[in-house]
Amino acid sequence: MKSIQAHHVAPGTSTLWWLGQAGFILKTPGGKIAVLDPYLSNSCKAIGEQNNFLLDRQTPPPMTPKEMVGVDLYLLTHTHQDHLDPETIGPYRAAGGRGQFIAPPEAVEKLRSLTVPEEEITMVWPNKSVTIGDLTVRATFAIPFGGDDLTHVGYLAFVKGGPTIYFTGDTSYDDILADAVAPHKPDVLVTVINGAFKNLGPADGARLAKKLNVRITIPCHHDMFFDNCQPPQMLHTSLKLHGMGDTYRLLEHGTPFDLSLA
Repeated sequence: MKSIQAHHVAPGTSTLWWLGQAGFILKTPGGKIAVLDPYLSNSCKAIGEQNNFLLDRQTPPPMTPKEMVGVDLYLLTHTHQDHLDPETIGPYRAAGGRGQFIAPPEAVEKLRSLTVPEEEITMVWPNKSVTIGDLTVRATFAIPFGGDDLTHVGYLAFVKGGPTIYFTGDTSYDDILADAVAPHKPDVLVTVINGAFKNLGPADGARLAKKLNVRITIPCHHDMFFDNCQPPQMLHTSLKLHGMGDTYRLLEHGTPFDLSLA
């Protein structure tokens, strides 16, 4: 986090750090820092063992929950534990981490059960926006995995004077994904590509990128668990088939990636 806070973000740009799985940190030129769905523990391993899945971490977290203290917005897309992780939120808050938690309804209920104070929670739903400094986030439509959580969202992140980024969150494909987001003309698509769990697969992610005509396409949710892995190169291949291979970018864990409109 010290290196993130020290990182200079030039006007007209923004910077992303991939935390693994669907977790990201975004920093704006105005110094605002948002974290999305950070999974910084290994809490899913036990869940996997109970359900006969191999969900032990394949990659180490780039920081500890305690080291994440200093974010302004803590964005959550839904309640699944690799997105809303009690073993990340608990140590984060114990170390003094605050910032506003932005979450859809069922995730709000989960935060309350984790004793996050009501004044630190803002509920969102598709098309609901929250602004802090030079960053506006807008919840978007998403299609859930199953009946255990029916209030999934994705997020559009608007950086004042800079790029607009669309994080799909966990969702399967429907044309309404593009229909709802296209009017906002996102420059960057960050897409899940783990189709085995009813999310977008590589071909779906490429199809969405084509419909949105984005300049950069970034894969995620393909790296963490042995039973939920997908070669990210398959997204690159699918993008090539749409004539968009040059939009593909594969981020490295914990490494800054500067986004520019230039």
